Amino acid sequence: MSLRAIACSRYASRESPAHGAAASTLSTKRLLPWQSLSPRRPSRFTDISDDSPPISVMCDNRRTLRTVIHQGDPMPNSLTRGVNPFTLGVASGDPTPDGVVIWTRLAPDPLCADPARPGGLDAKPIEVHWQVAADERFAKVVRHGRTTAVQAYAHSVHVEVTGLEPGREHFYRFKAGSAISPVGRTRTAPAPAAAVPVRFAYAACQMYEHGYFTAYRHMAEERPDLILFLGDYIYEYGPHKYLPPGGSPRKHDGPEIKTRHAYRNRHALYRLDRDLQAAHAAAPWLVTWDDHDVRNNYAGPYPPGELPADPERRKKALRDFAARRAAAYQAFYEHMPLRAASIPRKDAMRLYRHVPYGALAEFDVLDTRQHRSRQAAGGAIAPPNPEQADPKRTMLGAEQERWLAERLSTSPARWRFLAQAVFFARRAIRGAAVPRFSMDAWDGYPPARDRLMEAIRRAQDPAGVVFLTGDVHAAWAAEVRSDLADAASAPLATEFVCTSITSEGDGSDTRPDTKGALADNPHIRFFNNYRGYTSCLAAADALRVDYRVVPYVSKPGAPVHTRAAFLVEAGNPVIHKILDRPLPLPLAGLAGEAFPSEDSRVAAQEV
Repeated sequence: MSLRAIACSRYASRESPAHGAAASTLSTKRLLPWQSLSPRRPSRFTDISDDSPPISVMCDNRRTLRTVIHQGDPMPNSLTRGVNPFTLGVASGDPTPDGVVIWTRLAPDPLCADPARPGGLDAKPIEVHWQVAADERFAKVVRHGRTTAVQAYAHSVHVEVTGLEPGREHFYRFKAGSAISPVGRTRTAPAPAAAVPVRFAYAACQMYEHGYFTAYRHMAEERPDLILFLGDYIYEYGPHKYLPPGGSPRKHDGPEIKTRHAYRNRHALYRLDRDLQAAHAAAPWLVTWDDHDVRNNYAGPYPPGELPADPERRKKALRDFAARRAAAYQAFYEHMPLRAASIPRKDAMRLYRHVPYGALAEFDVLDTRQHRSRQAAGGAIAPPNPEQADPKRTMLGAEQERWLAERLSTSPARWRFLAQAVFFARRAIRGAAVPRFSMDAWDGYPPARDRLMEAIRRAQDPAGVVFLTGDVHAAWAAEVRSDLADAASAPLATEFVCTSITSEGDGSDTRPDTKGALADNPHIRFFNNYRGYTSCLAAADALRVDYRVVPYVSKPGAPVHTRAAFLVEAGNPVIHKILDRPLPLPLAGLAGEAFPSEDSRVAAQEV
């Protein structure tokens, strides 16, 4: 694909629908093509006969690495006929050239208040059938099998399907009792030698109370090859504790979550959103987490804030937080299309992983929360300080650092995407006398960042390294300079930070601190405060990045608009703006209030 073709790709020609038509044409109740009802009904979900050849899959809910599906008598079924157990939809993730993980969770009563009956189900195991087909009518089923949903994992199902053709669209569904799930669309990764363009989207930060997930409906309609999520899938707060400037149009269903049951129900609340379900059913996902998936600003084994000085009280505080973290990790695994390698062990969970995607792209999904050292200066926005500069401190942990350095040194891919949660490039924040920095981002861990930058320099093609980032609830595009303190130094890599899906409520084109932020950080090429997501096209010659925004999230049905687009040529980590298109006035006039500064934005979350 040529540079001209990439610059003129399908994203550039999209126009926002007229505002008056938005509510009807982009309703949250609209079905996507493979979910729609048509005279050509999907083929009947044929039961798998006992003499069918067994299919080996990875079956995580029995804590074994390999399981043969056909195992004799069916498990007892506790589902009542006529009750829908698939209220939370379906999902797929972590594609390989010959397979993918398919997921669902049985939950006829997804917000059940009884911890002994998560999802409204008792302790009986439930047999679940699954099918993967080459067509959405399931006329050509290419893989099928049975697995068992057990209460230990909230009756979630993670099937690691293998034996599929590379670079192909597939469709999947489940059956439990007499109920059949919605149909999901997925796609295998291209063959290792296939130099084919990759279309993917990514998002982060979806505070349920702050608005509607309309952006996901638009993302699903793009039918990307892959979707990445970069942290803060749920928020832990009680009702209306963390408020956006314009107020919250939705409400959490209970107090701050601390137990496994509470985390399960919070995930279920978010998963009930139909637009989020549509995005999960549209493409395979790669997911990582950030702090709110457990507790705001936690770091490794440490809760936020000061620990008690008394040794016994300090031990208890750490034990209590370890139990809370373990509960959150368990619920995260149960609700994500992850492989058996990510099954939590006590209060730890392996989340960082390598996902090759044909000859052009590789995705290294990082964990910037579980293994980090405690934040300097209590995680505040602060000037440089001795604690921040301690070379022993780490963002990734020693093992993940070594793993990533090896991956970068051996990867032959044109584009190496580092999918992670927090701002990597230097970002000075204006203060009274000297510039300040976020101690929760990579700015708070400069020796660790220097080590990663040295690993990038040793990569086969440093210019192909691209950071995909979330966390800060606004869209940014930055060149990572070879000398972070010298804006005139040559760029080493690039970083594209996505805005939030909803967090901080209705957005705006600018914030009061926009001009100052850009002036203080000349390597940052773009800063926008609307909500939305990011769409990308990675080809042999260039990477195109589109910032897709919605004018409001305080009510459903917002249209989508490409606010800006950027191009990075292969071998040259310079960001070129190829589209700068503010929202039309009728839509721009719907913009909400913004926090006046980075300090106020961060302070709103510390409740």
